[in-house]
Amino acid sequence: MILQDKVALVTGGTSGIGRATAIAYAKHQAKVVVVGRRMDEGEETVRLIKEAGGEAIFVQADVTKEADVKAMVDKAVSVFGRLDIAFNNAGTVGENPSLIEQTEAEYDRMMNVNVKGVWLSMKYEIAQMLKQESGSIVNTASANGVVALPSVPLYTASKHAVVGLTKAAALQYAKAGIRINVVAPAAIETDMFEAATGGQDEAKAYLAGLHPIGRVGTPLEVANAVLFLSSDLASFITGETLMVDGGYVAQ
Repeated sequence: MILQDKVALVTGGTSGIGRATAIAYAKHQAKVVVVGRRMDEGEETVRLIKEAGGEAIFVQADVTKEADVKAMVDKAVSVFGRLDIAFNNAGTVGENPSLIEQTEAEYDRMMNVNVKGVWLSMKYEIAQMLKQESGSIVNTASANGVVALPSVPLYTASKHAVVGLTKAAALQYAKAGIRINVVAPAAIETDMFEAATGGQDEAKAYLAGLHPIGRVGTPLEVANAVLFLSSDLASFITGETLMVDGGYVAQ
């Protein structure tokens, strides 16, 4: 029970990696604040946690809106009294693969969700953690935050930005007792993975073959990495990018 008496917040907690991590946090005795735009899916995550004997609430919020982000942190503190852990996982994928045909609207959507959303979340999470003189933050990047994929230039740029933002924030607040790290998954079996492959077995097999381990990952495998970085087991780790990629980047 490595998170006993801790309060953890998860953005993008309505499905996939976010939901798996919220449930993992609760299994290790953390009180969980599930955040997302989709109310029904968020309430389902809370139901699954409570069904397993955990404690959780759902807060509907859009991480691209500063008022929503401030409100989600305020709600966590008003209900549970503090904020010990934050997993900034909300993100988006999908873009026109041709850079010269991409629109300003596509750029704004990608950067607003994947970069601005992480920055705003950290802004208010860190402010609360400074009052407590402790805290652990994990941001979701991607294997494409370390290497490039030519078919998704904007996504690749946004995830590189998350890695850089995390490193700078980690250095800025290292002496304040706040650790900030990145988890960087490769292909994971989520709704986004289904959308990216169009549900086609051939596309799934191709992506699986890109990973030396011979398959794509599961949300729980990413959740376990996040759990480690969030906990005191990683007490001497900050500013680090933990690859959860089946060997993809090692090639």
